[in-house]
Parts: sequence; structure tokens; C-alpha cells
Amino acid sequence: MHIKYAEFVISNTDPAKCPAPDKAEYAFIGRSNVGKSSLINALVSRKNLAKTSSTPGKTQLINHFIVNQEWYLVDLPGYGFAKKAKTDRRKWASFIEEYILKRENLMCLFVLIDSRLPLQLIDGEFIDWLGEHQIPFCIVYTKADKLGKTKIQQNIAQIEKELLKTWEVLPQRFLTSSETGMGKEELLQFIEDCNTKFV
Repeated sequence: MHIKYAEFVISNTDPAKCPAPDKAEYAFIGRSNVGKSSLINALVSRKNLAKTSSTPGKTQLINHFIVNQEWYLVDLPGYGFAKKAKTDRRKWASFIEEYILKRENLMCLFVLIDSRLPLQLIDGEFIDWLGEHQIPFCIVYTKADKLGKTKIQQNIAQIEKELLKTWEVLPQRFLTSSETGMGKEELLQFIEDCNTKFV
């Protein structure tokens, strides 16, 4: 897939105010500081489409972007919620859950996991929650350029060993780097294939 056009559409905290569900939609989510905004920017070959920050938890809204006038890319707030107050975190989690559970044109949720680290408890809990609610998702390992290939593969094997304690079969996975472009073509091809199934 060649990205010719990618533009911001709307940000909000109310899933009811999202764009009309008349196009296929793909959302990206992960722990704060997993490299989500950087990956989104790399995916559409734009430096500042999604706002990046050295401060974890900067994304606090449901951010919609339209790509090639054909499908929506959605940047969701990271779970982990940075330093927000507990009441804010509950409200925040509520609208993310509502979006994931009720967005009828959501073709796939891309769950980002830092490939350099052991499986974090919050990642495992979130993935299990998706399974309980039968939400279609893929796992996207980020920052794969930061360690040697062998070490990354060992880390991923350990992560998936942990996940397989509660899963019989894991969903499709992608190994990515926003720095080198690793995994970009595979992700875009996956989206393109899914777009053909959108009715």
C-alpha cells in the first residue's frame, strides 16, 4: 500500500462523536512510552502526524486520522495513564473501553509491546481482556532495532510463552522499528487485505 494522504480529522473523549463508521478503522494502543506515536508516523511517512513526546501518557484523547481517503487510523491513549489522578484515570479508561467495545467499524486493534522488555503485567491483563470480549487484535512489537536480533527473538519467545499460559493460539504478530521502517510494509499489507473485507 502506498500512502498518498494522511490527515488529522478529530480528537475527543466521546466515542459517539467519532467519525461516521463508514470506513474501515484500525486503532493503535499500548503502554505509555511504547513508541506508539513514532510508529504511526513511520507508518504513514509523516514526521508529526501523531504527536510524540518524551513524557509518557501524552496522548489523552481518541485521535482520528484519515489515510488515502479510504480508512481511519486511530491513536488511542496509552494504558498506564502517566501521572493523572485516579478519578481521571477511571474516566479515561471508561471511554477507551467504550470505544473498543462499541466501535462497529474497528477492523483490528494493534496492541503495541516493547520488544526489549519482559511481558508487563498490564499488557497481559489487557490482552486477556480483549480475548474475553472477542475483540480482533494483533500484537505489534516495537523498538526491534534497539537490541541484537537474537536477544529480541529471545525476549519475544519469553513474552509469548507467558501469553500462552492463558491463550491456546496467539493472534498475528508484527516486529517493527519506527527508526528503520522494519515491519511497515507488512503492517500496511495487513491493513490493505482487511480493507477488502470491510462492508
